[in-house]
Amino acid sequence: MHFSHIKLRNWKNFKDIEADLGLRMFLIGPNASGKSNLLDVLRFLRDIANDGLEKAVNTRGGISAIRCLAATRYSNIDIEVTLAENEHDEWRYRLSLNQDNVQRPIVREEIVYKQTERLLQRPNEEDKQDQLRLTQTALEQVSENRQFRIVADFFKSISYQHLLPQVVRDPRGFSPLPVQNDPYGRDFLLRLWKTTPKTRDARLKKITRALQSAVPQLTELEAVLDSSGVPHLIGRYSHWRPHDARQSENQFSDGTLRLFGLLWTIYEGSGPLMLEEPELSLHPEVVRRLPTIFYRINRSRKEPRQLIISTHSEEILQDEGIGPEEVLRLEPSPDGTLLLPPDEADRQAMASGLTAADVLMPRTAPENIRQLALEFEL
Repeated sequence: MHFSHIKLRNWKNFKDIEADLGLRMFLIGPNASGKSNLLDVLRFLRDIANDGLEKAVNTRGGISAIRCLAATRYSNIDIEVTLAENEHDEWRYRLSLNQDNVQRPIVREEIVYKQTERLLQRPNEEDKQDQLRLTQTALEQVSENRQFRIVADFFKSISYQHLLPQVVRDPRGFSPLPVQNDPYGRDFLLRLWKTTPKTRDARLKKITRALQSAVPQLTELEAVLDSSGVPHLIGRYSHWRPHDARQSENQFSDGTLRLFGLLWTIYEGSGPLMLEEPELSLHPEVVRRLPTIFYRINRSRKEPRQLIISTHSEEILQDEGIGPEEVLRLEPSPDGTLLLPPDEADRQAMASGLTAADVLMPRTAPENIRQLALEFEL
């Protein structure tokens, strides 16, 4: 299953947008255009399914912090997603939110369709008799989501990863308490270690082969526990000595550790995977090959994951395998950020042999970037 369409109204940067989504998508746009906020709406659905509406809203600062600043008379926040299960089955989930007079998040509308059959319509008669019910979605309640639990489980499977090498190396320095499923890597090595040995070793062998194009001396990767029970990632490197040299994650370069983390996360989990700026810390030649590496690893899975990737990198978009239907461009405007697929001229240019980097990336530069340079010259 994957997201095939998204429609938002009054969500953070976005006053009113919609777009089709494929199994692989690249989000591009200038700084502060809303790439992270677009990814966050999918995390928001995951958080509702896992932790409930109130916590999902409050961890983001409340309804007022979520609502688009460009919202006018219509103040509800609307999220609607279409999910493609296979060629024949399609689900549609719609959630409209606001807040009550004590600033609690409240459901204004919640609808679920399977094909053309409506399985849920809220508010219903029970909601009208007990308004407190509207402080929770049906999505988060096992007693209410039985007919569409597949949708709730799909949302729970969504993963966001933005691994920071310094966090992976020193998780306790960033959080003395245990953390689960941390997108920045505080529990990354623990998750790796807890993977069943057969699966873990098979993945490590595949990742070693992939990494050797960037780190030619690397011969093996393994996970070990030290004497205090702390997991480590160990790399073996060939050199002039008779025995391979060993390095732990503390000695890996930022680029090597981050690239390893990116490759591992594609194997980990089953639902949509969101990657934010995977090019960070990596050599341009490695970045240029990321789309191909991601594609090959994803294709080797029994069930490929949907990949949604935000990037500022021209090198990534120079990959000739990226089609125009795989790129969405964010463009800020006084009336909220626009979400724009390539137009017909863009498609024709890419069909003639130009890449997304040639055709689309130049449009993401801030309008006043030349003025910024002039300011420093003065």
